[in-house]
Amino acid sequence: MAATASEVKLLGAWPSPFVLRPRIALNIKSVEYEFLEEKFGSKSDVLLKSNPVYKKIPVLLHRDRPVCESLIIVQYIDETWTSGPSILPWDPYDRAIARFWGAYIDDKFFPSLVGIAKAEGPEAKAEALEKAKAGLELIEKAFKECSKGGEFFNGDQIGYLDIAFGCYVGWIRVTESMHGFKLFDEEKTPGLVAWSERFCTHEAVKDVMPETEKLIELLK
Repeated sequence: MAATASEVKLLGAWPSPFVLRPRIALNIKSVEYEFLEEKFGSKSDVLLKSNPVYKKIPVLLHRDRPVCESLIIVQYIDETWTSGPSILPWDPYDRAIARFWGAYIDDKFFPSLVGIAKAEGPEAKAEALEKAKAGLELIEKAFKECSKGGEFFNGDQIGYLDIAFGCYVGWIRVTESMHGFKLFDEEKTPGLVAWSERFCTHEAVKDVMPETEKLIELLK
């Protein structure tokens, strides 16, 4: 199903990891779209009208019909533009496993990453760091199981779980840079170290992945 930029619009902000998800998905499917930049600290009338429940980005507008929540948008893109590479695994079990880990990443890992920035004092910082590292070790195991020897979580091409986790790579690098430690560990998470480099240089990702330096500047 071909689409023009006038038919597909995405409300978002470039630093947001959640907005990055549908941008990558649209690129995988080669869908033209108009990116409507929302300013942090304010909510446009279009956003409030399109997502009156959560009032949050991202929102996909397809022929003026809104779809909200980043991973729901990714699934919608996959099911709507079926001519491009599949984002979710074809096998129902593999698809369920990908959704399970996608939920884990948002519900458990991301809060642990935020916890590092919020921690006050050396002990609290060390505890938050260990929690995030433990989460990454679990995701490393998931990578080995889901990739089945391929270069990505989805095997030989990036898919749902690559997008779900990959959207945080920029902010993981920011956390490493600002706090002076490594989260992607060559010894404990070698699969994720190599995967993150491949993911960030992928054609669907490289032009929309925020630069670490720009994210650090934003925080300052």
